Amino acid sequence: MPDFFSPHRELTIADIVSLTGAKPRPDTPLDRGISDIAPLDRARATDITFLDNAKYLAALATTGAGVCLAPPRFAAQAPERLAVLIVPEPYRAFVTVARALFPAALRPSSLFETTGRSADARIHPSARLETGVTVDPLAVIGSEAEIGSGTLIGPGAVIGPAVAIGRDSAIGAGATIVHALIGDRVIIHPGARIGQDGFGYLPSPRGHQKIPQTRRVIIQDDVEIGANTTIDRGSTRDTVIGEGTKIDNLVQIAHNVSIGRHCLIAGQTGVSGSSQVGDFVMMGGQVGLADHVNVGAGAMLGAQSGYMSDIPPGTRWLGSPAVPAREFLKTFTMLRKLARTGGKSEGEK
Repeated sequence: MPDFFSPHRELTIADIVSLTGAKPRPDTPLDRGISDIAPLDRARATDITFLDNAKYLAALATTGAGVCLAPPRFAAQAPERLAVLIVPEPYRAFVTVARALFPAALRPSSLFETTGRSADARIHPSARLETGVTVDPLAVIGSEAEIGSGTLIGPGAVIGPAVAIGRDSAIGAGATIVHALIGDRVIIHPGARIGQDGFGYLPSPRGHQKIPQTRRVIIQDDVEIGANTTIDRGSTRDTVIGEGTKIDNLVQIAHNVSIGRHCLIAGQTGVSGSSQVGDFVMMGGQVGLADHVNVGAGAMLGAQSGYMSDIPPGTRWLGSPAVPAREFLKTFTMLRKLARTGGKSEGEK
């Protein structure tokens, strides 16, 4: 079976020490070559692995890895034959090494090994593409669109009229982008839909009257948007995705929403119209926000939780309807006790 990602280069253990600031255990062979990554139980002599959870200590004793990143509390339990690099945060160091070995995995590349513009793409004569843009077959780029150098437009992607995309971005296969302004180093994965109508209708006894959606989607620098995620354009104000925010697959962002900087939003989350989300907010999978909800900066919203009112900054919430995490856990503990006692208090017989 093919390995879809080959290492960019081999690293010696000495290189890894330099990259991560790790402290090698005595007698570690610093000239040993490392060319791949693997979990403890599958690692081979040319692989780097890591341990940061006591649950996997048994695998540490038998791993065949070329080198293992471990915190001080686990390093002493590693077999003497194993090369160990001691770091306070092994997984963070592991990711640093993985990024150095596999830079091509960090952003999509041409699926057709295209250089420049494919003859099978359709690019409007008035579109402006800087030098170094790659356009794969069957992509469509509309009139007055602007695309910056180093950007990839994948096969079958559609870039609408007057859309602007910055430099060093990547638009995945089959994605559609209309009525949008996209920053630099943005990654939009296959099948995403950006800038279509928001869901806006005025109910009446004679039917539902469509409300014009006349604003834009603004996606700032260093945003990543997962496959088949949809972000609707605004009706009365722009829909905005803040710098550095990462959005998973299958997320729905409605019209007029503002997402802050460096947020993390997991799959199947839905953010209803005109909600405002602060910086560094984290949302677990299947979170649901009602319309016009404000989420304060740094809040953490647990998976499958639902919100109909504002969330203060820096707080943690769980449940549907959501409550503060401590209250949720306290209630859950009380319910378990009631279930064990058949609904009677512990003092009753």
